[in-house]
Parts: sequence; structure tokens; C-alpha cells
Amino acid sequence: MLSSYVYILECSDGTYYTGITENVYKRFEEHQEGKYFGSYTFSRRPVQLVYFCHLMDIEQAITFEKKIKKWSKAKKLALIEDRFEDLPNLAKKKFK
Repeated sequence: MLSSYVYILECSDGTYYTGITENVYKRFEEHQEGKYFGSYTFSRRPVQLVYFCHLMDIEQAITFEKKIKKWSKAKKLALIEDRFEDLPNLAKKKFK
């Protein structure tokens, strides 16, 4: 079983980037240095590592990463700020 990290970077334009890696600090440095030209974070540097969690199963990590990528900015911020009690309400669609 391969362990992985799911991480969120805050980009200089205020957007969030979510990714998965085996080594979160090495991957953060690669984003910061612009290792991959044309990647989402390349033109949005500098970036800040604002959240990461370690998962022992890579399949769980991939599933969690995909879930976060679909979340609103508000819901991602609640996760970053450890406001777990707010997550269910932020998932609800508001009708007018």
C-alpha cells in the first residue's frame, strides 16, 4: 500500500490548487520553482502550502483529491481553516 499526501496551495492570484504527491515538501518546492512550464501554478507563483493531509492508501488519496477539486472556494477555505463543522452546509445548493 502506497501512502500519499493530498495538498492545497494558495496561488498569488487567490485561487487554490489541489494535488497529490508522495512527498509534499518536495512537490511544494517544485511548484514554487516553476519546474513544470505551463502548469496551473507556473504563472501564479509564489504559492503557499495551506493544507495537507497524509493518507495511507493511494486510492483514498486520489478519491479525496478529486472531491476537493469539485468544491467551492468557500468550502476549501473551511477545510484549510479546520472548520469541519461548516463543510456539510457549504455543500448544499442555495436556491433563490
